[in-house]
Amino acid sequence: MTDDTLSNSGTSPKKKSRYKDSLKSMDTEETFDLIFYRPIGYMWALLAKRLGITPNVITIASIFLGIGAGVCFYFNNLWINIGGVILLVWADSFDSADGQLARMTGQYSRLGRILDGLSGEIWFAAIYAAICLRENHTSHFFMTHLWAIWIFAIITGFFHGLQAAMADYYRQFHLFFLKGKEGSELETAAPLWEKFHSLSWKKEFFQKLVMGFYANYTTGQEKRTPWMQKLRKAIKDKYGNHIPADFREKFRRMSLPLMKYTNILSFNTRSFALFAAILIFRMPWLYFAFEVIVLNIILVYMVVRHEHLCKTLTKELTTSNSTDKAL
Repeated sequence: MTDDTLSNSGTSPKKKSRYKDSLKSMDTEETFDLIFYRPIGYMWALLAKRLGITPNVITIASIFLGIGAGVCFYFNNLWINIGGVILLVWADSFDSADGQLARMTGQYSRLGRILDGLSGEIWFAAIYAAICLRENHTSHFFMTHLWAIWIFAIITGFFHGLQAAMADYYRQFHLFFLKGKEGSELETAAPLWEKFHSLSWKKEFFQKLVMGFYANYTTGQEKRTPWMQKLRKAIKDKYGNHIPADFREKFRRMSLPLMKYTNILSFNTRSFALFAAILIFRMPWLYFAFEVIVLNIILVYMVVRHEHLCKTLTKELTTSNSTDKAL
């Protein structure tokens, strides 16, 4: 959806502007989201704003919907499974709405970001458990090897978390160059650990627990992106906190083609594969195979491409710094 598309939609300029302000950026939005989830999410966000409902409340509601979808996928019944599809789509429309509401109202919080990321993991944990229990009752192989599907689910869950974490990290890095610090949720692990150690287990148990989880999550992202971290340091050394517009645009042009891979590793592709495995093939375990094989190939390709991008720009900056010092 482009600006021209929005201008021809028949809505008032003020309403169009509000809708556009609820989006992350056209660089990082997925086509199906723009067609389906974002308009629905925007309507939910407007209703929530009118009722005084916060983004975190919407996120929590999405968790219950996602768990309900998982329960529906346990049954080997097409109509109940279709009900699960509806619940999962509903959950994701809420997942879209919480972010849109936060951008519309400025109700950003680190807790909200953590909760938003955690909600999707809870959905899929419920779905994985439902698939395992279903396969233990309906598949001859998994009925005689009960443990096999659970091991498969644990492996799939590990890679699911890794894929989602890296896709989010690259998306936030792109938004950092596109919109600056205010338009991105890019974090650095060191200050998060400082905050974690400043909290008390006795007086601030929940806050410390959440901060520990988030700091560890961010540390993992940094360890898997060595050249990105070198680029961040090189940028800091050369430009401080004021990155020139031409360098921002250069990074954006190089990073933009990789945003489609971050979208593939997000919800929509997973949900389409899940629905096909359950509704069409009637073999839910196929979804695990899709995540482990297909999405991991895309993950590796995305990481290699992005690290090469960061390596190229880091070398340019360090060479430029050396030249400047020599002069």
